[in-house]
Amino acid sequence: MPDKSKKVLVVDDEADMRDFVQVALEDDGYEFVVASDGAEALERAAAERPDLIIMDVQMPKKDGFAALYDLRRDPALKAVPVILLTGIGEKTGVHFSADAVKEYMGEQPDAFFDKPVDPDELRAAARKLLAR
Repeated sequence: MPDKSKKVLVVDDEADMRDFVQVALEDDGYEFVVASDGAEALERAAAERPDLIIMDVQMPKKDGFAALYDLRRDPALKAVPVILLTGIGEKTGVHFSADAVKEYMGEQPDAFFDKPVDPDELRAAARKLLAR
């Protein structure tokens, strides 16, 4: 059974996608905090101390790759699990994986999903990461 006291930061520049993530996870009773770009995500993460971050890759101001890199360098936030979501593959045919992100950025997300995301897979990944 999921821990209902967990806080999830949902980061995406598209409101519909933020809503989708929250609806996919709402039955587990998590508290949600939202941000619309990577820069705001870093501010919200520092202020809110989430237990999990679910973040888009392509966003204005600071993309998800750069935000992940910065999160991993912050002693207070580096252990927070991060799930990256992207529509890059659907748009370009170039598909990433958690390992490819590590190779590209030097940092690896805890999970990586191409959009459109299966809500059951997202929920399972969130539960697994929050159970750690």
